[in-house]
Amino acid sequence: MTARVLRFPSDDALVGEAASMLLNHLVQRQEHQAQVHLCLTGGRIANRVYAAFAELAAERDFDASTLHLWWGDERFVGTTDPERNALQSLALLARSLQLKSAQIHPMPASDGNADPDESAFAYAHELGDTIFDLCLLGMGPDGHVASIFPHHPSFDPTTLSVIGVTDAPKPPAERISLTLPTINRSRTVWLWVNGTEKADAVARALGGDETVPAGLVSGVESTIWFLDEGAADLLPRYRCEL
Repeated sequence: MTARVLRFPSDDALVGEAASMLLNHLVQRQEHQAQVHLCLTGGRIANRVYAAFAELAAERDFDASTLHLWWGDERFVGTTDPERNALQSLALLARSLQLKSAQIHPMPASDGNADPDESAFAYAHELGDTIFDLCLLGMGPDGHVASIFPHHPSFDPTTLSVIGVTDAPKPPAERISLTLPTINRSRTVWLWVNGTEKADAVARALGGDETVPAGLVSGVESTIWFLDEGAADLLPRYRCEL
């Protein structure tokens, strides 16, 4: 299925539209489903979207009672470490979303867990056969998504749903990540990417370069790339909307 590419004049425009589309997408899912499963990503642009989303959700009195939150990857650090993706995103979403603990599914922290592999096994057990209605992803300048890095064992083919990552090329070295098969069973996948330093990886991913992890992710129903001008710089205009 061909990915849809949305090109925005600035990262501010990307954030605003992504937040609005996220709210509308979740509301539409709620109209037809008893539960909605959302997989979150970390990173600066994602956190900006979550902050904007929280404001919009408050204005529309969004009902979060059917929403389940999961994470695509996590730094293998302590529960209260401010670098944890879950801690950052929940701090922003909790501004307007009333969530019960049973609806929140963070990846295990290093407290009380021997290593990332043990934690990955535990998260895989919790995840089971859950299918994400929407999986959100960022992308690094090297084309990595979640904690799946090019030219690294995390990118090796696997039948596992969640893996422990060691010797990651960006700190911290130890992480937990969903795998490509898990991401690709999602109904919808969105990638939020900004910055000219990512333009080459974007062009390679959308051009079919299978050495770029981001180029191998896709949703069962749809895949959308949200790009600012910098990230879309090497793409032909006909590939992009807006």
